[in-house]
Amino acid sequence: MGEREIEVPELVRRKAAVLGKEGERWLNSLGVLVEEIARDWQITVGKSLSGGSAAFVARVTTRDGSPAVLKIALPPADVNTFLISQVALTFEGGRAYVRLLQADPERRALLLEALGPILADLQLSSQRQIEIICATLKASWVRVPPGTALMNGKEAAEWHTNFISKLWSQLGQPCSRQAYQTALRFTANRAKSYDPATAVLVHGDAHSNNTLQTLSNEPGNGAFKLIDPCGVIAEPACDLGVLMREWPEELLPDPFQFGRERRDLLCRLTGADPQAVWEWGFIQAMSTGFVFLQMGHSGPGQNLLKLADAWAAE
Repeated sequence: MGEREIEVPELVRRKAAVLGKEGERWLNSLGVLVEEIARDWQITVGKSLSGGSAAFVARVTTRDGSPAVLKIALPPADVNTFLISQVALTFEGGRAYVRLLQADPERRALLLEALGPILADLQLSSQRQIEIICATLKASWVRVPPGTALMNGKEAAEWHTNFISKLWSQLGQPCSRQAYQTALRFTANRAKSYDPATAVLVHGDAHSNNTLQTLSNEPGNGAFKLIDPCGVIAEPACDLGVLMREWPEELLPDPFQFGRERRDLLCRLTGADPQAVWEWGFIQAMSTGFVFLQMGHSGPGQNLLKLADAWAAE
């Protein structure tokens, strides 16, 4: 295997470009890094996989012939991002998350159990996908022992405050001031609402591309697991905000009405607090819209900011 065989998806290349020289160095050294890990872990690296934007991912075969997946994350500002994901996977123990087989924090590499198809590829309706994701999330919302090295809900809300403030300015104020101010009000609300006595482990980015079917089931049926956890100790609504921002094209014809219906569905499926789901959904629409614009995906980014503008105007 040589470096020429490494195929890096376009989304990953775009994310690396945002990192500047650090991302460029990572891309240029990726072939050698994959070879080193393959030798050290005694795995055979196969086809690379697309779908994500923050890591090189490939199917591999272990020494005993079992299928697995190799993930090598992009270089974050510090290694904590990788370590948090590793802690979340280790803590959950594979019950609702993909099972962790091996980890190398220094090289930001994970060896994970092989899973089946991505939920997004199963040609299911958005409502059915939401039902599956919510059922999987409910199995993952477990209490976390004190002292676990994960971000909490207050810190997550404060992170969004800083991120939204920074990007709103950098991107030339790409949404209404009313939407911007609403986002900051909602992040402040969620920070104040954090309660360690009731908080659970939340995934932080549970959508249909991060939900995969287990190998033992036929497509469209059976059990699913979550991959790529951010790992946050927070209220369940923090996870459901992600589903509020998904499939924005279905909400745009009547953003407020269809948004409320989406929120009510999520609350019926999980028992989460409606106002908390609405506020986290608004925060997610704003933050993710800014991320898309930052990466050059103006269409998806503008759709999410249109949602935020409409929601803020009601």
